[in-house]
Amino acid sequence: MIKATKEFLCEIEALAEAKKAAIRAAKDEMEIAGTVYYVSNDGNDANDGKTPQTAWKTLSKVTEAELEEGDGVKFRRGDLFRGMITTKPGVTYCAYGEGEKPKFYGWDKSLADPALWELYDAEHNIWKLRDLILDSGTLVFNDSELHSRKLIPSYRGGKFVCRDNEEKDFVMADEMTEDLDLFCCYVARTDTKPSKGEDFPIPVLDYESFGELYLRCDKGNPGEVFSEIEALPRRNMIRITNNANVRIDNLCIKYIGCHAIGGGGHVVGLHVTNCEIGWVGGTVQTYAGTDPNYPQGRRGSVTRFGNGIEIYGGCEDYLVKDCYIYQIYDAGMTHQITTRGKKYTLENIRYLDNLVEKCVYSIEYFLEKNNGDQESYIKNCEIAGNILRLAGYGWGQQRHNTYTPAHIKGWSYENTASEYYVHDNIFDRGAYRLVHLVAKNTESLPKMHDNTYIQKYGMTLGQYGANNVEEPPIHAFFEKTDSIIENTFGDKNAKIYYMD
Repeated sequence: MIKATKEFLCEIEALAEAKKAAIRAAKDEMEIAGTVYYVSNDGNDANDGKTPQTAWKTLSKVTEAELEEGDGVKFRRGDLFRGMITTKPGVTYCAYGEGEKPKFYGWDKSLADPALWELYDAEHNIWKLRDLILDSGTLVFNDSELHSRKLIPSYRGGKFVCRDNEEKDFVMADEMTEDLDLFCCYVARTDTKPSKGEDFPIPVLDYESFGELYLRCDKGNPGEVFSEIEALPRRNMIRITNNANVRIDNLCIKYIGCHAIGGGGHVVGLHVTNCEIGWVGGTVQTYAGTDPNYPQGRRGSVTRFGNGIEIYGGCEDYLVKDCYIYQIYDAGMTHQITTRGKKYTLENIRYLDNLVEKCVYSIEYFLEKNNGDQESYIKNCEIAGNILRLAGYGWGQQRHNTYTPAHIKGWSYENTASEYYVHDNIFDRGAYRLVHLVAKNTESLPKMHDNTYIQKYGMTLGQYGANNVEEPPIHAFFEKTDSIIENTFGDKNAKIYYMD
């Protein structure tokens, strides 16, 4: 191992900043074979959208438009669009014009308006948003200067209870102990569908679950204290569903509470390039208590979203390249599925040359085969050339399961895979593991070479091995790390740096 000097760490920082600048300055070079449609803040949804002068205005118009395979939708640089998009098969979504990438924000408006807030509890400095709003993963203030700590009680017996002590009623004023603490409340609709054998009502959360938002703000009306306040609402920004051959290029997607880009079923040909994706996730997915990361959870317990770019299901020709992804509650990018007896194939997956910072998982994957499925597999997956930094050091560590962060998070499922390669990446510090690479059989583990590892001495390196007999050991980052990386991981020509 080599000691990571201050000069070396500055070099890594400079490398990351250069990559960030290059992604933000990427040119618009997408080729559109079919009709091109334009969208701008000066547009009008009554226009035909076929020229910059006759552009459309809203994301809802883009979703509703009858687009054909080969068409393209271009968003004007420097503009800000709010809401959601559902894509069409074979359509490219990209940018035009000059200036910064077009921005996509999740909520309908900024909350930095004094008229939107009323004082709810003067003694405890708690303010209530006057408008009803979808559950918010957090609030972000002044373009990432500050963010909220979200309080997430469980819901049992027809009321909110403290998650760490479900015998104790959740009392907002007692739990909001820090400035900018956040609580979102929605109980208008409940569902008694059983989960884990416990049949009692829990709130129903979907795109129509508008409830109250409360914020502790010690300095006064939040709309006066801050010039920018963005919510991360319980929405997906760009919904791929199972549409094939969707291309997304040169967009800036921020402040969304589920996934920035999400596909499911069997997604073919999703390419995401040159995008900036930040501040994603944290909303309540369900109170059903089915989170595999929280096995002790019961019905009424909280499972939270979400990921930067996700395919949940099968996939083919899936590419994420030259993207800057940061501050994600869960994973920067991921392919994953619990099969539930069905066959899923995940083939030709490439995560290349991305910069990922302060996500709980930089890259996540898993293939959990259950209910009799023996046929699902991952084939031809390459993770290469990425700069992966500070896993678990972002806001996503506001979570109950603090011992999960990793730059590559494979969990400990079957993860049946072949032609799986991890090489030439930088793994720069993790709040827990640097990597979690486990599969039922040794042949399903990735072939590794030429990766760089940077970690604080005495913290955790991670796992690599088969779990068909027992769970492989979690290795510490200490004097034997060189040998473990070379002989256990099989990572030849690795560079290993430790920090005091």
